[in-house]
Amino acid sequence: MKVAAFSQVNTLVPRHPDRRKAQREGARQQEDVVRLSGHSYSAGLWDADTFGRHQYAEGLRCGFDRVAHASSVNDGAMWIARMTDTNVPHAQFIVDWTHSKAHLWAVGQAVYGEGTPEATGWVEQRETELWAGAVEHVLEALETLDLDNESHPDGVRQTPQYFASRSASMRYAAFRAQGYPIGSGTVESAARNVVQPRMRRPGRGSQRDNADAMLAALGEFHSGRLPWAWQKASTA
Repeated sequence: MKVAAFSQVNTLVPRHPDRRKAQREGARQQEDVVRLSGHSYSAGLWDADTFGRHQYAEGLRCGFDRVAHASSVNDGAMWIARMTDTNVPHAQFIVDWTHSKAHLWAVGQAVYGEGTPEATGWVEQRETELWAGAVEHVLEALETLDLDNESHPDGVRQTPQYFASRSASMRYAAFRAQGYPIGSGTVESAARNVVQPRMRRPGRGSQRDNADAMLAALGEFHSGRLPWAWQKASTA
């Protein structure tokens, strides 16, 4: 299953209660906080290219092609980068902050030991550098480690290349200054809250065509368009 989510981005004003709450719960207190709203979803059992066509159509429906400042926040997968370059080339491609941190934690624990102060210290220093947009410092730190050791998992061994090939999409300080979100929580939430409650119920099974129809209906329902879509379908 693949899902696309388009959202409106707003920066919360300094005295907004949600902004203060988000800052209290966050690790970095002095940054502007953005709120995403007006979500529009499209989901289906698609391969990458089929997803790309639906993503493009959904973007046109939302007027994404007319937005001057746009971004695409995701886990940095190459197929997503290809779809973004094809469908929304004007969007700033951003690797999700949490995914970047997860790669650093995997390295720190593999090299220094899971749960050790050394691992925590190493990762926190890299996070500080990455948050400031200093991807080069993170790359330099990774290069000093013996990550080619065959005892490390493939994901750990590939981390330097992961950061090097995506460094332009990890300029988090610049992205925050421009008001872009740096987290992919909206689309992650879509998988959990738009799709799974209906499609992963115990004992349920669907033929592929029926599952695609249900996913389409779920996208319309959670986008606030189901009455319109139902009327269009009934008169087609």
